[in-house]
Amino acid sequence: MLAAVLACRRGARLSAGRWADKDRSSCAHFPFITATVVPMNEWQSVEHASAYLHRAERVPHRSAGEAALLEEIPLSAHRVLDLGSGDGRLLELVLRARPQARGVALDFSPLMLERLRARFGSASTVDVVDHNLDDSLPFLGTFDVVVSSFAIHHLEHERKRELYEEIWALLEPGGVFCNLEHVASPSPYAHERFLEAMGITAREEDPSNKLLEVQRQLEWLRQIGFMDVDCYWKWRELALLVGRKPQTPAAKQSPAPVGAVGGLT
Repeated sequence: MLAAVLACRRGARLSAGRWADKDRSSCAHFPFITATVVPMNEWQSVEHASAYLHRAERVPHRSAGEAALLEEIPLSAHRVLDLGSGDGRLLELVLRARPQARGVALDFSPLMLERLRARFGSASTVDVVDHNLDDSLPFLGTFDVVVSSFAIHHLEHERKRELYEEIWALLEPGGVFCNLEHVASPSPYAHERFLEAMGITAREEDPSNKLLEVQRQLEWLRQIGFMDVDCYWKWRELALLVGRKPQTPAAKQSPAPVGAVGGLT
């Protein structure tokens, strides 16, 4: 995956992780930083997207996270949506594991779209859609599976939660959402250990990162109505967040007050 999405028309925004106020110089995350004002069109840059893909190939334990994600895909899946598809690596893995399924790959980076069309151009089972995740999802029909890989963490926190609501609406009853994501460390020390394991410095982090801790995102999914919500795999700042849409409608939890645990800050 790996693109995600920041609209230039909305100008520049301040990136921030949970502990950035205490130690903004530490920055945060998967090649990225948390307290930097950045232009929202970085993913339109071929240089930025190309550098990201190069780093992504060297992410430790990435294949283990992908394997855990594939285990959660229903054998009967027929339609799969990949949000922030990047070069199509994850969607290709899913479709190989579920060859009867059709896929929709969504991204907005020119380089990523080029890579997607090169990978799936001759495949009648995959549609490539040019769309910025910073904007509400277009109507694409419904899906048995929605996946994402290292993309949603580029969104502002409020937009992350909105996107989770939109994913819920797109899923068929019994459908599953699997988000292999870059999340915030609980402390500057843990983040430094992550950087060491990645073989990078804070200066080499991606300035488009906006990391958020696992528990808050899991709480959002529960509030929206997902069941079986949990972190199904984790290595340092990389985590697999999973939730299923019940076969029958279930009452949604009341959202936590702003500023409370699980609420927006």
